[in-house]
Amino acid sequence: MKLYNTIKGILLDYNETAFVIDQPWDVLVNRNDLEGYLISKTKTAKQLTGAEKLEWLAIDTILPPISRQEVWAAGVTYLKSRDARMEESQSSGAASLYDKVYDAARPELFFKAAASRVAGHGQQVYIRKDSAWNVPEPELTLFINSKGSIQGYSVGNDMSSRSIEGENALYLPQAKIYEKSAAIGPCLYVSSAHIGGETAIKLNIKRNGAVIYNDATTVSRIKRSFDELVSYLYSECDFSYGCYLMTGTCLVPPGEFTLQVGDEVEISIDKIGTLVNTIALNPKHKP
Repeated sequence: MKLYNTIKGILLDYNETAFVIDQPWDVLVNRNDLEGYLISKTKTAKQLTGAEKLEWLAIDTILPPISRQEVWAAGVTYLKSRDARMEESQSSGAASLYDKVYDAARPELFFKAAASRVAGHGQQVYIRKDSAWNVPEPELTLFINSKGSIQGYSVGNDMSSRSIEGENALYLPQAKIYEKSAAIGPCLYVSSAHIGGETAIKLNIKRNGAVIYNDATTVSRIKRSFDELVSYLYSECDFSYGCYLMTGTCLVPPGEFTLQVGDEVEISIDKIGTLVNTIALNPKHKP
């Protein structure tokens, strides 16, 4: 089942029927057995007609599936990510650092975004004006409740300024954390079963309507389990409203590629859907 946060309210798409769930987002999602609870709500919730459903799910109506949750991210969980970090860090002499992180017992975890900085489906994500090398990073994203239990999944885009990140490993927060540097959507896919390793993740980038990059992989290539990542994140942090955790990037465009204003980034994950964002500069910070 899919749970959408929209400007009209919360829509539950279950068994090809759309239901209106009249509750605040934080109260609704932060519970154990979210799937079972939502199924029970379909017995009394208002149903939408097919036309109404289309209106609710118009691209300019969907909001990111987040309210007061924080967004965190895991790094170097895929071999592809390790290799990309090592490539960008050759000049700074820090390449071996990421090799060690990949093989270490403790994963790399970092704060990514407050909810106010998160873009949704159909919205803009930003590249930094002081970075010459910018890429999207497609990531399967977990929704974890306040008790540390995975309750759902979404599509995530962990935007990254690779020129800043590669210059010095201590610049990672600047490369990763800025306005609209994260996107989540288009929905929260709610399932009591873990997303399987066969799940496909696809990245498609268009420029002036033409595809300039396209690749795909599967979740099975991740080195660490979801439960392992969650256990480290929740070991010394409390999340009163739950938390989103991006689980690492598995697809990285080649070194000569950088995003440009106007590019369209499409990230698709089986069962969840497709997250589409347009690349822009923060209008407040344009030179």
